[in-house]
Amino acid sequence: MAPVQSQADADAIVPSDKDKKYDRQLRLWSASGQAALECANVLLVNSTTATVGVETLKNLVLPGIGSFTIADEAIVDDYDLGVNFFLDECDRGRSRAQCCMNHLLELNPAVNGNYYPKPNSRLDLQDILKSSGPFTIILCVLPLRPDRLASIETYAHDNHIPFVAVRSTGFYSYFHIILPGDFPVVETHPDDAANVDLRLLNPWPELMTFAGELTDNIDDLNDFDHGHLPLVVVLLHYLAVWRSNHDNMNPTTYSDKAAFRDLIAKAMRRNNAEGGEENFEEAVSSVMKLIKPLPIPASLEEIFDRCDEGEGILNSSFWSIARGVKQFYCEHQQLPLTGSLPDMKAQSAIYIRLQNLYRDKAQRDLLELFCKNARFIKLVNAAKGTRPGINQIKEQELAENETAANAGCSVPESLLSIYLALTAIDQVAMTAEENTPSWTLERAPALSWNKRTAMVAREVARAGGGELHNTSALTDVK
Repeated sequence: MAPVQSQADADAIVPSDKDKKYDRQLRLWSASGQAALECANVLLVNSTTATVGVETLKNLVLPGIGSFTIADEAIVDDYDLGVNFFLDECDRGRSRAQCCMNHLLELNPAVNGNYYPKPNSRLDLQDILKSSGPFTIILCVLPLRPDRLASIETYAHDNHIPFVAVRSTGFYSYFHIILPGDFPVVETHPDDAANVDLRLLNPWPELMTFAGELTDNIDDLNDFDHGHLPLVVVLLHYLAVWRSNHDNMNPTTYSDKAAFRDLIAKAMRRNNAEGGEENFEEAVSSVMKLIKPLPIPASLEEIFDRCDEGEGILNSSFWSIARGVKQFYCEHQQLPLTGSLPDMKAQSAIYIRLQNLYRDKAQRDLLELFCKNARFIKLVNAAKGTRPGINQIKEQELAENETAANAGCSVPESLLSIYLALTAIDQVAMTAEENTPSWTLERAPALSWNKRTAMVAREVARAGGGELHNTSALTDVK
């Protein structure tokens, strides 16, 4: 009879109301991702109709962001009511920032919200940045006054936080992410299958001892025990058999692995009640996937290359651990063990022993969090120097198109026309629609032959700077 659970154990099993509320997203980014989300403090600096900014906040409020602040000096008018779903008739004549904040907070009472400017005061962005922070990310809806944009960029750079600029007009939109420096990502949430490292080609002594105990007299095992050997044990045993007949070499080529797979298949018992053995079938099907050395991903190689660049920004806990992992790899020619073990056919007691072996080895290898994700960490490199101007973007895009054309590649049409047209509406007088096409073609004469360029420019001009809610919802840069 199973032991009676204590009340404390029962309480630990029952999910909390919060876990129930966020169940689906917790499966996507786990508890650590949810904790990071709940610690986030987002600043939205709005302009135009504010639709794309509010849509982005909506998709952060619903999963439970910590807090947000809306900076928007506009007053709600009839035009806003036609394009922003977070405003209604009773909001006319009131602060758009306050109204959007109130409606967003209705979506999730656990989120905190704030707005500026307050009644009878003007919008002072410098004061907001000083008094309402620290912000973890800033989202700006373009166009913004140059002085305000400069203040935000300076704040983001000085406080080492990401800054996102977004523009939405008519059926088109774009966004630009500006990072304050290199951005390390440890928890990249790879697929479970990608995180499997069983060390079958280079097992440690305790694992070999465990496998040897279970397979010492494998042919004399009864059908039940033989049919419940974990696939790790099966593969390790027959790898030893293979090496004994192949000059102590592991199967490396495709033909070798196919022959090794046949070796395991022939060892499977079929004269039993089931007519086969599920554990041996698992072993056979996993040969091609598991019997191979795991390469170092390019993203991790890049981090290893950066480990010795000196002090400064690299002198952080991330880089200290990265240097340790690099040293571990140089000494052992393999990464620290992740400790994860996939589900497999086995007796519960034996599976738990095997699981503990992998966990103990992983803990001995290095720090748990970093090692679990060591194979999948990435470094997002921020662009060095100032942001590229329109001319630089244009030249790069046209050069890539020409290279692709010369190589005979079939590539999608360049998005340069859309980017130039969206930029044009911030540069030319909006009273004349023809200004947008002419400004666009002046900046990119090489596109003058392209009918699509003129069509895009006319479409953007026709939108008159207005946002469409469906386009803004699709753009959502959360």
